[in-house]
Amino acid sequence: MPIIRVTKEFRFEMAHALSNYDGKCKYIHGHSYVLKITVAGQPVSDENNPKLGMVIDFNDLKETVNNNIIKRFDHSLVLSKKAKLADELKHEYQRVEIVDYQPTCENLIIHFAKILQQVLPENVSLHHLQLSETATSCAEWFAMDN
Repeated sequence: MPIIRVTKEFRFEMAHALSNYDGKCKYIHGHSYVLKITVAGQPVSDENNPKLGMVIDFNDLKETVNNNIIKRFDHSLVLSKKAKLADELKHEYQRVEIVDYQPTCENLIIHFAKILQQVLPENVSLHHLQLSETATSCAEWFAMDN
């Protein structure tokens, strides 16, 4: 049976600031992110399975991504734990994510890949991710490179 790749796109709003950065991104600012997730697997061939012909039900993928990434990061401020006042901001505004890394597009996509690899069904593998921070700038993660 052939391996098929399927892709689903997600959109969310998020703010971040880059600590100790030498450009404008050192200031708190937001982006309209677009996250494209591609998974791979063999379509279900069991005639009695309601998912017959699917690698993964798009609704199941949507629920997995929403529960593990979007609900956590949408409309949040993401800061490195090294950022000044990070803990105070989290206490005051609640939708503040404190992470162990500089919250660049590149590091965010690595983090998202790690999350998804842990929660996808066994028969489905993460093939690649693309995270667009602006209409003209994105980072990509490919399983074959990692």
